[in-house]
Amino acid sequence: MYNLVLVNPQIPNNTGAIGRLCVNAGAALHLIKPIGFDIDEKAVRRAGLDYWDKLDLHVWENIEEFFEHNQISGNAYFATTKTQKPYFEANFKEGDYIFFGSETAGIPESILNQYKEQNITIPMTKEGRSLNLAISTGIVLYEAIKQNYTSFKKFQ
Repeated sequence: MYNLVLVNPQIPNNTGAIGRLCVNAGAALHLIKPIGFDIDEKAVRRAGLDYWDKLDLHVWENIEEFFEHNQISGNAYFATTKTQKPYFEANFKEGDYIFFGSETAGIPESILNQYKEQNITIPMTKEGRSLNLAISTGIVLYEAIKQNYTSFKKFQ
C-alpha cells in the first residue's frame, strides 16, 4: 500500500477524486489541516466520492502532528515544480509516502529543503505552470504501482 499525503488541500472536488483514486489503487490518504472545505460525509459525497467509507483516511491537525506519528526518511517523495528530478526516476517501494501540496501554495519550502534529494516533478512544457492536483496524484501513484506491480498483491 502507498500513502498519498495532501498538505492543506483547498478544492473539495480534487480531494474527492484523489479519494476515489486511493480506493481503487489500494492507497491510504492522509489529509493535513488546515483543509479548505468540510470533509463530513455529506460534503464529500457532493464532491463526487460516494464510497468515502471505503477509503483508508487519516486526518492530521497539522504537519507537525503528521511527522510526529509517521517515520519519514528515505520512504517519501515530495512532488513539486521546484526540482528537475522527474518522478519516473524515483525508486518507489510499497509503503512509501508521496506528498503533494495545496493547489495554491504547494508543499512548504522548509519541507522541500529538508528532503531535497527526494523532491520529484512531473515534466511539463513551458506553457503551463502546473497540473491539476488530482491528475498529478494519479500520474505519480500509478508510476509507483507500475514499478512494483508484480509484488503488489491488491491487483492479483
